[in-house]
Amino acid sequence: MTGGAMDLLPAAPAAAAAEPEADEEADPPAADSPAPQVSEPRAPASSRMQMPPGNPLLLSLTLQELLARDAVQVELIPEKKGLFLKHVEYEVSSQRFKSCVCRRYNDFVVFHEMLLQKFPYRMVPALPPKRMLGADREFIEARRRALKRFINLVARHPPFSEDVVLKLFLSFSGPDVQNKLKECAQCVGDEFMNCKLAARAKDFLPADIQTQFAISRELICNIYNSFHKLRDRAERMVSRAIDNAADLLIFGKELSALGSDTTPLPSWATLNSSTWGSLKQALKGLSVEFALLAEKAARQSKQEENDVVEKLNLFLDLLQSYKDLCERHEKGVLHKHQRALHKYSLMKRQLTSAAVQNREPESVEQLESRIVEQENVIQTMELRNYFSLYCLHQETQLVHVYLPLTSHILGAFVSSQIQGHKEVGPPHNTWPSGPAPFVLQQPFLQVWQPCG
Repeated sequence: MTGGAMDLLPAAPAAAAAEPEADEEADPPAADSPAPQVSEPRAPASSRMQMPPGNPLLLSLTLQELLARDAVQVELIPEKKGLFLKHVEYEVSSQRFKSCVCRRYNDFVVFHEMLLQKFPYRMVPALPPKRMLGADREFIEARRRALKRFINLVARHPPFSEDVVLKLFLSFSGPDVQNKLKECAQCVGDEFMNCKLAARAKDFLPADIQTQFAISRELICNIYNSFHKLRDRAERMVSRAIDNAADLLIFGKELSALGSDTTPLPSWATLNSSTWGSLKQALKGLSVEFALLAEKAARQSKQEENDVVEKLNLFLDLLQSYKDLCERHEKGVLHKHQRALHKYSLMKRQLTSAAVQNREPESVEQLESRIVEQENVIQTMELRNYFSLYCLHQETQLVHVYLPLTSHILGAFVSSQIQGHKEVGPPHNTWPSGPAPFVLQQPFLQVWQPCG
């Protein structure tokens, strides 16, 4: 795999055996019990202070290489399917797999679930929400755009791009893709179970991984907040540009209608003057200019919607998936590790109490057996904790690979704004010091000349 992504093996390593679930009803750690220091790595040996040669933790991807992995298009199929409850279908085409398949929103939902099941320690972008009641055209289009962003982020993600689940989703043309996806993910286990580096993840992590993780999380959260505000402003600017284009077009049509008016003029009102006829001719000329302005404004707003707003949304989707991953790490494997340690502490107390009270040997042996099992659980959860940090380190690098995309987006926005103002503005040295830009000569100007 490109960029140092992890190799997958058909069998799980011995140290990564499936762990029994910790007691869901275990009491929270008591105030007097020592807090488990699972988030702090042990003092590293001197050999761990430096990264091993050929460290698979490090990504060597560029933004261009990442974007070149695939380009997936998601287009709406106009006709709704279904006899009674109509549903929308999308045409999903992959440049990499040279495929074109039809997918429903629920197919995306199952695909998303399988990704989370197989890659719980990776950035899995969120899906757009499902509307229970009738969806209007605007909602369907917004969801189509969100699905396109989702599938492109997934298709370009190093571990995801090499997984069979992605290939199946993008290329399988059979009638029941949802069951195929579920069958593909069954009995396989997650990435931790299939990665040969899982048991050694701790060896590749820097000694100050917790400090780096906290700093990176805060930085990316700040970047997200700022770009969220920028996206909102860009959306408002595009919306105003769309409204402006519509107003210009209507303005031009009204001018055209006025200039094309064929109502005869009574001679007693005109006194044989050609003012109205000249004015109508000028208004028709103006209507053409306003139509051109409307066309340019509409073209600019469409370009900015696609090249600026939509790409900012993609970047924000990526950052949001990173924030979700950090939350899963803290509320998932880290919390389970702490809970397993707490349960182990309770069992050790029970064993001590049993020895003091001289209980039957059988009950003591059972308790000792449970303690051994719990030690295995803790060992596996500790490995999962470090593997989760290992993946978080890689995902942080992936976010930074995407960061240069923002300069391209903002640069495109500036260029579009400059070009738009050039096209809408008057030609240089022609107005107002030069002749009028439209044919509004005598006697039209005389009619509108201020009195006095």
